[in-house]
Formats: sequence, structure tokens, C-alpha cells
Amino acid sequence: MGHGLAVLTAVVAITATFPAHAGRSCESRKPVPPQVIERGMKLAEQTSAALDAEHAKSGVQVVALARAGQDLSKYGLRYSHFGWAYKTAEGPWRVAHKLNECGTAVGHLYRQGLGEFFLDDLWRYEAVYAVPTPEVQQRLLAVLQDKGRTKTLQHLPYSMVSYAWGRKYQQSNQWALETLAMAMEPATVRSRDQAQAWLQFKGYEPTTLRLGPLTRMGGRVGSANIAFDDHPNEKRFSDRIETVTVDSVLAWMQRTQLAAAPVVLAIKH
Repeated sequence: MGHGLAVLTAVVAITATFPAHAGRSCESRKPVPPQVIERGMKLAEQTSAALDAEHAKSGVQVVALARAGQDLSKYGLRYSHFGWAYKTAEGPWRVAHKLNECGTAVGHLYRQGLGEFFLDDLWRYEAVYAVPTPEVQQRLLAVLQDKGRTKTLQHLPYSMVSYAWGRKYQQSNQWALETLAMAMEPATVRSRDQAQAWLQFKGYEPTTLRLGPLTRMGGRVGSANIAFDDHPNEKRFSDRIETVTVDSVLAWMQRTQLAAAPVVLAIKH
């Protein structure tokens, strides 16, 4: 492990009780076990090397980067949470993404290094990234380098399963996707409803989760960060919960040629 990552490991160990999460269950925060830090840092190191190679090969500056924070296989999904990773002028990659404050119904934006991004006790130590076209990268980078523009479509009320075409709540992947829409059409997309209209026009299709009434009730009662009241009644009561997922975003970006095919990275034991 290089000196930079060794230092980051120490910093991460100190801040390991930071009460923010996305894409995983919200439990009482305890000191992160050393093996979790080691695995997360190993995945961060591999990801950094892969992204640096992309940068050296073709000047890549922005990628969609995702992690697997929880087991979503019963819904046919592999990844839980993504953000926009970008190359800083100083060299390291940073990730702009939205995180839910543990035990609450709000979410805030963060800029983190790769080590922090993979710090959570992940369900699977695997990352996936997709390289956008040069034009998309250029437009995204202009937004990511501007803190004010990055926050333009940030919406504080949070639900992990927020309706893809609603405005009452906003989950992590939804912020990232809507921010892409704003970056692509800065002159006309200045609000969440305009971003969603652009995404519909471009053919984005959210994932439909089949969640019955008992599952929905259990989610509402057991978690502050899960709500279903923003979903249209005709969909909610027919067990169709439409929300933004990593898998659907990556598939759509590849289908519309906004990005190349996803690249998977896993820890080398």
C-alpha cells in the first residue's frame, strides 16, 4: 500500500463513525473493523489505478462510479449507489455523491476520496464504472468543479425508494442522474421537473420494484429513510415502485451512447 493510501487509512479510521450512508442498512455506527478498512482501501487502490489508466490512455476525467452496499439480488440488481468520480487538478480522484444522514429522512451532498467512498461495510467488495463520452465528461466536469451548480438540484427530503418522476423526495442515485440532465442541457434544465422531463425524453426507464403491502408497511415502520407516499396510487397499490437504480442508469447510458459499457472491478485476493 502506497504512503498516500496508508495516510488515508489512518484518516478513515479516525472518521469511521461518520453518520452518513447510502445503499446499505442504517445501523448503530461502531468503529469500523480493521478488515473492513483493509478491504475498502484495497478496492479504492484498484479503482484509483484503473481510473488513472483510463486517464493516461484517453484523458478520461469523469466516470459514473458505483458500489454494492447491500444485497439487492432479489430485485435483479447488482449495485446500490453511485456518484460522479472526477479527476482533480491535484491528481487524486474524488467522488461527488449524495448520502442519507443515518436514522433521518434527509440527505446531503459530499465530496469524498475513493477510500472514503468504499469505506462502508459493503455487501460485496466490487466496484463498477462507466466512462461517459468526451462531451458528457466535459459538461459534467464543469458542474462538478462548481460547488454552487453541483447543489442546484439537491433536494433535502430523502427516501431510499423515492419515485423516479416525483419531487417530494430525492434519493442518492436520483440526484446523480438529475444532475447529469442539468449538465447536458444547462440552458433549459434548471429544476428537477425539467431534469426529469429531459430524462423521459431521452428514454430513461427506472427500475420497477415489486413490493407488496407487507413489505411497504415494514419499510415505513422500520426506517426513517423509506417512504412510499410520493408514488402514484395506481402504481403503489399494484405493487409497482419505480425508482432510480445504478443498474438502470448504466444500462440507459450505454443504450443511448452517453457512456461506454460498464467496467467491473473486484478485490484481488
